[in-house]
Amino acid sequence: MVKHAYIHIPFCIRKCHYCSFVSGFNINKKTEYISALTEEIKKRYKGEKLSTIYFGGGTPSLLEGEELSQILSCFNFDNTCEITLEANPETVTKEKFTIISNAGFNRISLGVQTFDNNLLKLIGRNHNEETVYQAIQTIKEAGFKNISIDLIYGLPNQILDDFLKDLEKAIKLDIQHISTYGLKIEDESFFGQNPPSNLPDDEQQASMFLELCKILKDNSFEHYEISNFAKKGYKSNHNCAYWKNRNYYGFGLNASGYEGNTRYKNTEIFEEYIKNPLSKEEETLTVQETMENEIFLALRLKEGINISEINQKYKIDFEQKYKKIIEKYTNLDMLKIKNEYCNLTQKGILLSNEIMSEFLD
Repeated sequence: MVKHAYIHIPFCIRKCHYCSFVSGFNINKKTEYISALTEEIKKRYKGEKLSTIYFGGGTPSLLEGEELSQILSCFNFDNTCEITLEANPETVTKEKFTIISNAGFNRISLGVQTFDNNLLKLIGRNHNEETVYQAIQTIKEAGFKNISIDLIYGLPNQILDDFLKDLEKAIKLDIQHISTYGLKIEDESFFGQNPPSNLPDDEQQASMFLELCKILKDNSFEHYEISNFAKKGYKSNHNCAYWKNRNYYGFGLNASGYEGNTRYKNTEIFEEYIKNPLSKEEETLTVQETMENEIFLALRLKEGINISEINQKYKIDFEQKYKKIIEKYTNLDMLKIKNEYCNLTQKGILLSNEIMSEFLD
């Protein structure tokens, strides 16, 4: 039974320079998009009571409160369900966020990225530092008690001290969750086509990462996943479902889903989605592919791989099957096995993609 749903809202005021997501579409097309989206949900959703619902984008908070409430009303959930809305600071209003709070939304993920006004302009964001403070205050006044922000490190011209100032300001917001990402430039992004100068190198990015781990730990944030830190009781349940390889619905333009042993992806062409929101590409995973995917995702979590569960579920001896890889990275102090769990060390997180890929056949 599927207990999780992702809803993609592709509209943006403009596309950020680092963004390669399917987004940036004209908000004037929202009526026909919402119509297609609700049609897809009503025809594909089987009515399960959901544990998490996540509205991502794009900028979902560009929609009106009534429009977001309309989409949410298509689902079956109760007050234990974690319902997240991604938002940008400049779109936050007391009226809109009070409406969605009353509709059932209970978690906000705010795209801050940095507090540095010069860097915000450089990366194509539409807000400034003061807008962030106003947005956080408004979100709290609307009744939200579970607030996350995104920060990016390794931005052009950014040095370690700049990022530490961002962290200091983030902590003072009195929020429950912080997601941090090292800048990665994709070919499809504006930066991919127009490479910025003066980017921090890998060593500088690593220094920023290690400092943020220390500082957030000292301020009672648990480092529970490679990029994510939470106060006690405030992990992202939705994202944890991904990392634990749970099934989930994907609704909307270019949304991906995972049901049974089938992965699927909706079209990324806006006009095609409007005409036929049920059209999607599907891939059936083998048992081997499912196992490898589960191992890969579990290594993103601080707790790592539950060895006994993997052995029982897939009828393998994990430590024997992956003996060479385990020995290689334990000897380098990048991987460890303790109390039936195999996980990355802090040193290993710095090379996480390289290490995790070795578990893929």
